[in-house]
Amino acid sequence: MTIEEYRNCESARLEANKRRMEDDGVNFVDLYSAYIDEEVVIEKGATIAQNVTISGKSIIRAGAYIGQSSVLKDAEVGSGSTVEASYIYESKVGAKTSVGPFAYIRPGSIIGDECKVGDFVEVKNSTIGDGSKSSHLTYIGDADIGKNVNLGCGVVFVNYNGTKKYRSKIADDAFIGCNSNLVSPVEVGEGAYVAAATTVTENVPEDALCIGRSRMTTKENWVRNRKILKKDNK
Repeated sequence: MTIEEYRNCESARLEANKRRMEDDGVNFVDLYSAYIDEEVVIEKGATIAQNVTISGKSIIRAGAYIGQSSVLKDAEVGSGSTVEASYIYESKVGAKTSVGPFAYIRPGSIIGDECKVGDFVEVKNSTIGDGSKSSHLTYIGDADIGKNVNLGCGVVFVNYNGTKKYRSKIADDAFIGCNSNLVSPVEVGEGAYVAAATTVTENVPEDALCIGRSRMTTKENWVRNRKILKKDNK
């Protein structure tokens, strides 16, 4: 591309952003740094922050906020939802849902209304029901999660055994504690509680408590007796 061609493209992009602002009622934090494909639909009252890229057949509903440095491709973001510094590809986010910062929603995912997909959460080919939350540091792969489910920090859906990928299901109102692993395919029943640091390898019935970890053992004076922390000063 020549310098002249580049300047023409930039001029056309800026004019398109101005038309969206003036004719469609879209709010821009910085007209100059928003990169939006022609076929993208952005409804009235949506806000696009600086350094945002939206491409493909994306739809941004009324009142949504797409925060700085977010990248969306063939994505739909519902009314009143917030996306902060996150990537969304070929997926749908419902209304009044919070995504990010630094979330990664991969193709084939459907996030419901009033959900939270927090920082460093990755969602792949999964559905998340209304009101469910995964606040941080979690991998949700090939899973169907019901309504009002809480996924604690560090939860991992272990969906791949090296040969084939498997799918898991979490029913409504379940609670998955921090640092738990769900080895697919497994199901967690409605209202069930998985204790922190549990590895789930079998189905959990509704309203049950699942604990899958070793009991804590403390050996007093073990370090002192073995002198493993003593430095040799020679």
